[in-house]
Amino acid sequence: MQREQQNRLMDEMFCPISNQILPASIEERLKMYKHRNFLEDKNINYKIIKQKFLNYRQLNFKVMLGKKDVVPAYALSYSTLSRKKTQGKIEYNIGNIYYFNREEIKFITLKDFNEACDLNYKGIESLIFNPPSFEDELKFRNSLACGDYDLTPIIIMQKIPDVKLTIELNAKTYEDVKEKLIIL
Repeated sequence: MQREQQNRLMDEMFCPISNQILPASIEERLKMYKHRNFLEDKNINYKIIKQKFLNYRQLNFKVMLGKKDVVPAYALSYSTLSRKKTQGKIEYNIGNIYYFNREEIKFITLKDFNEACDLNYKGIESLIFNPPSFEDELKFRNSLACGDYDLTPIIIMQKIPDVKLTIELNAKTYEDVKEKLIIL
């Protein structure tokens, strides 16, 4: 009830199918407290501080050829759509970035993503179920010159389709607080 009044998402109840450790998640806290226990065992001084940040949770995402045929695709962290659903086509590309004619959506092939991040994903499914770390996704997003506060959807696909697409993306961004461990 308190969360509803504060219009806050119950994010600690989310666990992505990828098992990616998300900011301010239970998994991130467990990792931090395990590190804290290690520091205590070694008599290393530390401090746990609180930090405000813009959090992100992706609730649903899919790309369809036309209106029916779902194709494997991966949306990077901090990808948002204002209406949760849009239709259109890829109009042009500049280098390895393809631009959709709606919602400022950008596409990149899995091959180009692998090369840029020095990774070796064979298919989109392996990316979905075993993605890079949240931090590595943000580094890649920034490498596309998107900027620190960019919420443009960036979608990775095996190959870039030349047909009308329907994109559904339900994601939330919200102010949050997380704990951070600092070694003194």
